[in-house]
Amino acid sequence: MSTYTIDVHAERVGHLGLITLNRPRALNALSLAMVRELNHVLQQWQDDAQVRAVVVRGSNKEGPFGAFCAGGDIRYFHQAALGGDVTLEDFFTEEYSLNHLIQNYPKPYIALMDGIVMGGGMGISQGAALRVVTERTKMAMPETHIGLFPDVGGGYFLSRCSGPACPAHMGEYLALTGHVLRGGESLHAGLADVCVDSSTLPALWEGLRQQDWASGGAVVAWLREQSQANTAHALAATPAWDSAPIDEVFGLASVAAIEQALQGSDEWSVHTLKALHHQSPLMLCVTLEQIRRGRHMTLAEDLRMERDLVRHCFQTDHLSRRGVSSETVEGIRALAVDKDHAPKWQPARIADVTPEMVLPFFESPWPASAHPLRHLS
Repeated sequence: MSTYTIDVHAERVGHLGLITLNRPRALNALSLAMVRELNHVLQQWQDDAQVRAVVVRGSNKEGPFGAFCAGGDIRYFHQAALGGDVTLEDFFTEEYSLNHLIQNYPKPYIALMDGIVMGGGMGISQGAALRVVTERTKMAMPETHIGLFPDVGGGYFLSRCSGPACPAHMGEYLALTGHVLRGGESLHAGLADVCVDSSTLPALWEGLRQQDWASGGAVVAWLREQSQANTAHALAATPAWDSAPIDEVFGLASVAAIEQALQGSDEWSVHTLKALHHQSPLMLCVTLEQIRRGRHMTLAEDLRMERDLVRHCFQTDHLSRRGVSSETVEGIRALAVDKDHAPKWQPARIADVTPEMVLPFFESPWPASAHPLRHLS
């Protein structure tokens, strides 16, 4: 069985379901059509006894691999928000449902995370039974840079970072700064399981296609065996944050306290403070609250919270702001539309964000019985 839509290629080969994201010019950024196709295919395959494991990869302009997924289609978010397009609501409801499906998939789902893996790309990979990275992987949740927050379950998986060289408050650090993890660093952060050399990916893919797999577990075991040497080498390397006081700073109670703690002259403090000052002050505060709450939630609870948050990002009625005046629309404008990289954040300073601005983001606009993600368990 093969399904070829414009941007998602899905085929069953033997006992494997193989998916290729095929929107290379947009770095495989997820459109609503792609989310729907992925939901459809995965739901079909979870009930197909002939499919014992699913493997997903990205593609670049030259062919397969090289780019996994850069996130959601933020240009579409911008246009939909300004045009009152109701499909924007559908996008987030269906994307978060897809994230939940992957996290709870009944058979091994394996993500080959070569190249850029950001935002929505993390949402379709962090729930995998095996998360495979390469030396080309660039992994991040940079949403605060566009006046958003690390969604797609970010409150759940970032707050649970637990790699072998992972500070307790790594999640807050990654969420607030949008720091990019390169290659095997994601293993140290607990956001990947194994590392392979990107040059071996075509042979691995072909090896997956050629074998008659007795079980999904056998697929995972084979890939672990193939990646053993590279993974050991990556784990032997010292991560970039090795001597950084991440817990001492990002374990503090507020973004204002974090900002104050970064006033030092050392290179890490200067670089980190500069990163925070690029982001939306309001959404930094919302994000810190999200990560802290998400640490104590189930995945379903976290995704429902994030669905509430994203509605408020585009319709911030408690701040009398909608459309062009929202932090998210302004952030996307500055980064991807006008590309002036000079967003006009409201408020402009971390010190001016109040709890009265932040806490209403966490009030659901729906009663529990009508929540668009009420079906998640």
